[in-house]
Amino acid sequence: MSEQRSQKLGSTGGSLSTFLRWLMPGLGVKRWILPISIGILLCSFGLAILVLGIYRSNPTAWWIRILATVSLSPLQHTIRAIIFGLLGTALILLGIAGLNRSLLAPFRRTNRPMLDVLTAHRLRGRGPKIVAIGGGHGLATLLRGIKTYSYNITAVVTVADDGGSSGRLRRSMGILPPGDIRNCLAALSDDEALLGKLFQYRFASGDPNLEGHSFGNLFISALSDLMGSFERAVAESGKVLAVHGQVLPATLHDVKLVADVTLNHSQSQVRVQGESQIPEFPGRVSRVWLDPDNPPAYPLVIQALLSADIIVIGPGSLFTSILPNLLVRDILEAIRASRAFKVYVCNLASQPGETDGFEWEDYLKTIEQHSGQNIFDVVLVNDSQKGTLPPGVQWVSALPDSGNYSVHKADLVDADLPFRHDSKKLAKIILDLYQERTGPLVE
Repeated sequence: MSEQRSQKLGSTGGSLSTFLRWLMPGLGVKRWILPISIGILLCSFGLAILVLGIYRSNPTAWWIRILATVSLSPLQHTIRAIIFGLLGTALILLGIAGLNRSLLAPFRRTNRPMLDVLTAHRLRGRGPKIVAIGGGHGLATLLRGIKTYSYNITAVVTVADDGGSSGRLRRSMGILPPGDIRNCLAALSDDEALLGKLFQYRFASGDPNLEGHSFGNLFISALSDLMGSFERAVAESGKVLAVHGQVLPATLHDVKLVADVTLNHSQSQVRVQGESQIPEFPGRVSRVWLDPDNPPAYPLVIQALLSADIIVIGPGSLFTSILPNLLVRDILEAIRASRAFKVYVCNLASQPGETDGFEWEDYLKTIEQHSGQNIFDVVLVNDSQKGTLPPGVQWVSALPDSGNYSVHKADLVDADLPFRHDSKKLAKIILDLYQERTGPLVE
């Protein structure tokens, strides 16, 4: 009994100590407590005047004589009560608004009004569950757009990358390639202007050990060593960047991408190993597969797919970003089993070494050859050819129509970078198509 009593006293003392800490100087809290207290007092006076004014009894207490004068009419009593009530309410609202600004100040990252920030936060928190599958710059572009509609985002990223900084870290440290995951984390970051740029910063010439590496790749690699696993390092990196949603590797197994390429000059077929090597061969890719074949999917990816409202595949490099995810059999089966609205976003332009001369139907045929038919509900195709493309790159034509899929055509071109999608246009069209199917989003 004495121990329980001491625990209760300790708990009471701790609560009192915590309360008193709110009154410390410099927190910006006490200044707003005073108008709230005065406002409550004035509202109480107004209510007392209203109540006491109704009764015409002879008051005896001094405070009743102050609050309610018997000689006043009921209308006069009501007016006095309303004046006290309005003054009190105004002070309470002023104090609450100031108190909210003080309490939320550490969490504000923009100069937008707090009401707008809170409203947007609540709407995005109730947004649809979206799973985006791919890799490279295409997936990052999509994420920048859809994060304005929902916080419930899962990005599924291929881990077959073996070139550049990611490949060097993969070979030297034995970790999964962090490059595409880094791009997605930066794209989903709330503070993409600063922390995102820091994460994307690439070391220039100088130290040969650092040259060509991006800060984000090194950060994730170091965190993998500290946390003991790559997936935990990615999750902690998301917290550092204030990411709403999650970025997940398609599989935790060390896989390589292998391709059969038909050479242009001889029509002979060669086998190419390595994601970074496939676009270097002058020919047409016949098929790709993973080595080892059929790696198990990361379980969280399967959970996200089965509970998703929208699944978006693409945009991105067809053979080196999109297909490596679909070649994980568990992921493909989960996509088919999911009741989500499934959208394929076709690329705007061809990619040298991968999809030279491809029309949008060639993209679908290639996916069907590797993954089977009837995966998507809608195929989203660009029908604008504004801007000038780099040499050797051609627009992907929006014609002709296909009877196998529902095709939606729209202007998806980024005016500044015509060979890339506009993230805002892309996200809006996807969400509009989803709403046409399910009804307006909750507001």
